Amino acid sequence: MGHGGIGKVAESKGRKVDAPVEDLNTGSGAPATSERTLEQALGLQVRAIRRDLDLTVSDLANAAAISVGMLSKIENGLISPSLATLQSISSALNVPLSMLFTSFEEKRDCSYVPAGQGVHIERRGTKVGHQYELLGHALGGEVAVEPYLITLSEEAVPYTGFRHAGVEFIHMVSGEVVYRHGDRTYHLKPGDSLLFDSAANHGPEELLVRPMSYLSIIIYPREPV
Repeated sequence: MGHGGIGKVAESKGRKVDAPVEDLNTGSGAPATSERTLEQALGLQVRAIRRDLDLTVSDLANAAAISVGMLSKIENGLISPSLATLQSISSALNVPLSMLFTSFEEKRDCSYVPAGQGVHIERRGTKVGHQYELLGHALGGEVAVEPYLITLSEEAVPYTGFRHAGVEFIHMVSGEVVYRHGDRTYHLKPGDSLLFDSAANHGPEELLVRPMSYLSIIIYPREPV
């Protein structure tokens, strides 16, 4: 090895070597985000306004004097409509033309809930004593995410009949519970976690140390509107 190579090795040992930029995007296996084109942003905005007004694709196409096929392509970001077409659409929606371009600005959904200010949901009947605090909500996107802080009070009784679409993640905060999922049970203590398909029957089967609380995050595909 020449002196230049030795110098480079010594230099790398004496300082922190920067990681490639692409390695710093995320620590998860989630795919990288793609840049939204103007056509895609425009189409999403037209669709959102149309749905807010409870109009069908056919309703808006007729009002704007364009074909259903063209409007469908516009909403899916497949074509660049002319200014005249956009003016017709904005007039039919009764909004300023500039409003069709507002979603092209960088906007990302974010929900902030200060401590203790989540929406509280009290369970009744067989689920009395099961207190839910909704810690945030997603306004849009292809999947719905519902994060809850669940507290089971002294009067709570076991209930293993929960069943719904998607997946659920549970992280035990305090107390102890035997939690059932399908034909298996898990003794959860503070710090323990459970991730499962929530289409199977599940819920707390034995309340060992009360009161108890755990974080429950439910994720499921959002139904198309």
